[in-house]
This record gives sequence, structure tokens and C-alpha cells, in this order.
Amino acid sequence: MKNTIFLLLAFVCSSLSYGQKQFFKAENLVETGVYYYPEAWSPDQWERDFKNMASMGFEFVHMAEFAWAQLEPTEGNYDFRWLDRAVDLAAKNNLKVMLCTPSATPPVWLTRKYPEILVEQANGQTGMHGTREHYSWSSPKYQELTRKVVEAMAKHYANDKRIWGWQIDNEPSHYGALDYSPAAQASFRNWLKNKYKTIDELNRAWGTAFWSGIYTDFAQIEMPNVGRLYSGIASPTSVLDMKRFNADECAKFISLQNKAIKDNVPKSQFVTTNFMNGHTDVDPWRNPDLDFISYTVYPVAGYTDGVGDQGFRMGDPWRISFSNDFFRALKGVTGVMELQPGQVNWGSYNPQPYPGAVRMWLWNAFAGGLDFICSYRYRQPLYGGEQFHYGMVGTDGVTPLNGGQQYSQFMKEVKELRKLYKSNAAMPKEYAARKTAIVYNSDNVWETTIQPQTFQWNERDHIAKYYNALKLLKAPVEFADETKDLSAYPFVLVPAYQMVDKALVDKWMKYAENGGNLIVSVRTGLKDRDGHFPEAPWADAISKLIGAKIVMNDMLNSTKTATVSFNGQSYKWNTWGDMLEPASGTEVWASFADQFYAGKPTVVHRKLGKGSVTYIGTDTHDGKFEKDVLKKVFETAGTAVDELPEGVMVNWRDGFWVACNYSSSNVTLNIPASAKIIYGTKELTPAGVAVWKE
Repeated sequence: MKNTIFLLLAFVCSSLSYGQKQFFKAENLVETGVYYYPEAWSPDQWERDFKNMASMGFEFVHMAEFAWAQLEPTEGNYDFRWLDRAVDLAAKNNLKVMLCTPSATPPVWLTRKYPEILVEQANGQTGMHGTREHYSWSSPKYQELTRKVVEAMAKHYANDKRIWGWQIDNEPSHYGALDYSPAAQASFRNWLKNKYKTIDELNRAWGTAFWSGIYTDFAQIEMPNVGRLYSGIASPTSVLDMKRFNADECAKFISLQNKAIKDNVPKSQFVTTNFMNGHTDVDPWRNPDLDFISYTVYPVAGYTDGVGDQGFRMGDPWRISFSNDFFRALKGVTGVMELQPGQVNWGSYNPQPYPGAVRMWLWNAFAGGLDFICSYRYRQPLYGGEQFHYGMVGTDGVTPLNGGQQYSQFMKEVKELRKLYKSNAAMPKEYAARKTAIVYNSDNVWETTIQPQTFQWNERDHIAKYYNALKLLKAPVEFADETKDLSAYPFVLVPAYQMVDKALVDKWMKYAENGGNLIVSVRTGLKDRDGHFPEAPWADAISKLIGAKIVMNDMLNSTKTATVSFNGQSYKWNTWGDMLEPASGTEVWASFADQFYAGKPTVVHRKLGKGSVTYIGTDTHDGKFEKDVLKKVFETAGTAVDELPEGVMVNWRDGFWVACNYSSSNVTLNIPASAKIIYGTKELTPAGVAVWKE
């Protein structure tokens, strides 16, 4: 009965996620578009370019992103004539239009007349004209001028039915930097007053009794600047609050533009923005006022080895799937605004993608339930900071590059696939039975970066490792915040959730008691919401939940490894290991095989009510240990797994299965003989794709 309830709930959630949506037609499956910058090209070439976009198969075009100087040449004087012509030409070629607000790149008249709008970096240097995202979110003047230009755009295009929707700003963030400008400092103090109400409460939360850091007035507070903190951080909580504040300021700036648009345009025009998939200095989930959020992803830009000797040309197998599931979590709808078109220019090194990789990324994005896919950009630029960045066509403006050819192939394939679409396709039962929620809170990502304990710790990588392991077990995954009702999920993963409170732990306890299978990993439950250790035994907040005490933890020199034993196999680790003392009735699944704590348990499992709780106390680099433990959790719960080869992603959407091979070797898929293979074969070459129906 329990599994029947889970499957029914999974079907309902699937129908909500993948069914008809307000701004998209379900029968279109996914629509594909491309960035275009008419202001960068001769008007004589515009008609040719729009015609060629349409002939390549694109269905919408994205414009005006960095065009503030062209839209408002002088303060208060707007010129939409050039953009009107571009919109006319797009419509003439049956291309829907997505407009973007230009706030990422203020014009020079603005930065010269109002220098207070510029970001101040940690070293005290003020940002200068000639780049992007160099404005201060906190500047009242910049907020005012941004609102005015956005309102002018929205009013001008309010009744234009050719406008499909709007993107706000571009990758809103300061690319890992923080703003220390006077406006940000003043806003930070106001943020603290609103949060803590009294200076005594702030002193308590920040632990300012340490190192004589006590404040007597909010006016005394500066944003903590790691570069100026002479010998360490006296208050980690102050740094965490600064990160929270920074994310709130970003969200507030986006909301300002969202309101300026929505106050003026019809409800038929959507509003979104594109957060970067891997940057955690802002929090996309802080903008529930948007119609949905979308993301940017570049799988190959010199920051991954991938799987096998050619993995660096294909990217991490989990990255696009992770983004699909993470960004869809807010509203059940998402799209990728920038998907890599080919070689780029800004990575630590910029290899050519493996042949077929661009098409594989497109199918991987499709498989995540996306409603649109957009690529940056149509034409490779002839000048500027991204000259070597590929587009759909090369430097002559007409010849399709490899990525452009693969986009065209994908768009033809999707149009054929639409003929096979049937509404209300039910998620396969065996697949739904493995449905897993990952509980996520950006506070934990930020907090563990402040005192990581080992330079090898990376919270985002830790979560991604578990995500990848779940996908290799062919489990559908959704991300969930703390308010989410978890009852729809047969399995729930809580990865490295360092800050908790009693209410949250009680929620997890009830989830398991009611029949769910809870999996908890290292670093969970160590601190309270202020980042303090409770005056209690170590990790006492979760000891009753997991049925064990965490006695201590260890980490090794990065050049050394230790061993943990599980199911008769040995696994190497060195980043983090918890030594456990299980209570009566708690099973030991894995133990340390060496070091002075050899024999101490590190993975335990217990039945709790109708469900179970598993604690995984060791963190490995390759994730094979974590995957094998997860496999045992599924099997112990009576749920069959379909283990995939390393580097293979298999997802289901709208009645279609999609497999992508990110490995450097050929793999054979386990496709039923009765299945109808639409594209590809059971034998997948590197960067190969297979699409089938069962």
C-alpha cells in the first residue's frame, strides 16, 4: 500500500511538472532559440541573418541584452526604432521574440555622471566602465535608472503580441565578488536591523564575545572583508549573514525589474532570468515572484576532466541534468537560456567539444523537461571580449559551425518527435518508485565554505556527487527546500546539512516514520541556525534520528588515503570520515579498515516506524562508495535498481526515454526488445544519444 501511494503521488507530481504550462504548449515539447545582437552588425545584414536563423530551425530569438547605450543614448531619451525593426524582421521570419533588460551593462554617460552606482571590490578599488555586472545592486540611483529604462521598454512593447517573454539582466551576480560600496554597507546595516532588531541579539548570534568583537550600535558594523581581516574570522556568522544579504540584494534587484515589467505588460508575456548553474554566491530560489527561473550552462570550459580520456570534451555527465532538476524546483518550469554552442573563450583552456557533444547536451536538456533551449550566440563576434567564442555561424556570418549544424539536427529531430507526443504520459512505475528528493538550502553551501576544515571540502561538489550516484541508479531526482512536503518521495537525501533546528529534524523523523527512506550524509546536524555548536554532545541534534552517536570525525593529508569496508569491498577516502557508536537495533553497514579507529562504524542503517534512516559517514572522491550504499538503500527498501555505466545519463519525459553517453567508451543500453527506438541504437558511442518509447 505504501508503494502504491508513493507511485500515485509521483504520477501527480509528474503531471504537474510536465503538463500544459501557461506560457508553453505541451505538444511543442521544447522550443529552441538563439541570442542575436542586431546592434553589433550592419543593418544591411539583419534581414539575411533572421532568415538564416529560421532556415536553421530556430523558433525564437533573444535580443537587447547588453544594449542600454543604444536604447537610452542620453539620460531620459529612449530610441526603440532600431529594435522595432529587428522585431519586425524576426516576426517576418516567424521567430518569436524574447527581450532582455539591459541592466548588466550601464552606458558610459551613466557611470560617469553617477559614479556612486559602481561596485566597490574587496580591495577597495571601484569598478570601472568597460565590463559588465560592475554596478551595485544596492545603489538607489542605479535602482532608479534601471527601473526607468525597464519601464520604458515594457510600456513600448506592452501590446506587441510578437514579444513572447522577458529575461531580466544577464547571469545576475558579481561573478563571485562582493560589493563593499557605501550603498551596500548602508543596506547591509539596515538588513541586520530588520533581522536582529536589537544590537544585543546580533552580538549573541554573531558570537562577538569572541576576540572582543562586541558592538554597541549597528552604525559600527562593516561588511566583513576577508582580505582585511588580519588574522582569521572572528565571527563566521557575520560572513554567513553577508552572503545571505548579498543573495537578498540580488533577488531584490531582480524583483524591482520584474515589477516594472509586470506592471506594464499583459500576463501572456512571461518574465524570467538566467542564473549561472554552478555559481552559489546568489540564490535563484529567492525569486518566487518570477514566472519561473532559467539557467546558463557551459559543460566544457576547462574545468572538468569528465569521464575517460575524452571526458574533458564532453563535460560532467551530471551537470545539465542537475541544472534541469535544480532550476525546475522553484515553479515546476524551467529552460536553459545559454547552452554552449561549441568552443568558448573564457575558460582556463578552451577545447573543441567532442563530435556530437553539442547535440548530446541538447538532448540532455530536453530530457529534463525543459520548455525552451536557447544558445549564446548566433554569430561569432568579430571584436570585443569574446572573439573566440563560437556561435551558430562563423566569422563570415553565414557558414554554420559544427555547433550550429548540431543545433539544426536537434531541431529537426524534435519537430519529428512532436508527431509522437501523447498528453498525460504516465511516468513508468519502476522509475517512479526510485524518485528521490534532495533537500537543499544555500545557507549550508555558504556556511561550510567559511570553515571548511579541509581545503578539499566543497559542498556543491558533495551534493553533485550524490546526485550523480542517484542518476547512475536511474532515479528521477527533484530538489526540495525545507518547506516542501516530502511525502511524495519514496526516498529523501539530506546531504551535508550542517545547520538544523529541532523542527526540521522532527520533520525528517516523521517522514521516515510514515514510510519514507531517509539518507543523511556527513556534516549534517552539527550546528544551529546561527552557525553555533549547541551546548550538547557532538551532532546531538540528529543522534536519535540516525540511531547512533557521532563520536568524532577525521580527515587526512591530500596525499594519503584510508580505507572503509562495505559489503566485502574496500573504498579509499581522505576528505571526511565520521566515527559512529550505533544504538541498540541500529545496523552497521560499513566500518573503517585502518587508522587508529579501525573497526569503528561509519555507515549505519535503522528501521524507523514504517520507513528507514541511513547515515553515510564517509566522503570519497570518486563517489563509488556513496553510490553502492545508495544502491543498498534502494534494494533494502524492496526497490529494484537499473544501474547505469559510469558517464551515462538516462532520463524520462513525456513518454520518451533519452540516454546520453558522456563516457569515452562505447556502452550498451538495456533497452527492452519491445521498445521503439526513435533515434540512435542500443550501442552508444561517446557523445551518442538514443531516444525511445516503451
